Amino acid sequence: MKPARGWGARIALQFESRGERTVLAQKQQQGPLTVQRAFYPEGAACHLYLLHPPGGVVGGDRLEIEARVATGAHALLTTPGAAKFYRSAGAMAQQRQHFEVADGGVLEWLPQESILFPGARLQLQTQVTLRGSARLIGWEILSLGRPVIDERFDRGCATIGLRIERDDKPMLSERLRLDVEQSPRTGLDGASGLRGLPITATLIATGAVAADLEAARAAVPAEPGFALGLTLLDDLLVARALASKVEPVMHQFRAIWRCLRPRLLGQEASSPRIWAT
Repeated sequence: MKPARGWGARIALQFESRGERTVLAQKQQQGPLTVQRAFYPEGAACHLYLLHPPGGVVGGDRLEIEARVATGAHALLTTPGAAKFYRSAGAMAQQRQHFEVADGGVLEWLPQESILFPGARLQLQTQVTLRGSARLIGWEILSLGRPVIDERFDRGCATIGLRIERDDKPMLSERLRLDVEQSPRTGLDGASGLRGLPITATLIATGAVAADLEAARAAVPAEPGFALGLTLLDDLLVARALASKVEPVMHQFRAIWRCLRPRLLGQEASSPRIWAT
């Protein structure tokens, strides 16, 4: 029987360049977090799928995901399906993600969406540490409820944090807090909420210049069907979306990724095979 206090799970991955490939040089895991074997659809870059066998997170669960990419290594991490955070009877679920990329390393963090069921209580913190010329392309897509069945996140709370640093200097630091229980104003329909839209998403890419921003904007239809904006903060390209459905956002983020990857990483886009299943 599952302990009342919830699962504790941790996985730590170390990627290194060996010969002509990036390999998963070290893996430490505890509890229900694991990875499938590495795939090499484009030769050098290591594609890896992060798995959470229980299929969902409940109150009291604590997940820690760490990935370190060494100099010259290139790792692409994704997930086979959406992360699900279920209703809690009171305990807070926690997921902490820490990614560290050495000078000359490349990390692509491209997970499927995270779904918060009504009544979920979640703290999700993502920390990215870059060194020197390290490159990052990544996204986080959050679904507040399941809009496909007209389900809304009308109870529960969530704190979603994102911090990106290069050489110990902040590039981006932000926090989204939703607490429908304590203050309806911070919910989907509140004045400080999300315009009543259940999908909120952010894409980030480092090493960008103005021409990359224009190319990414050109990859977006004039009328994408949802609120989507792109901007450049020094060399950090940021795309943000608010939408009523996940699929259009995922489709557009992948289009932006396919546009930016050859420009920023010098490699044509090679979609993970799991995306086609």
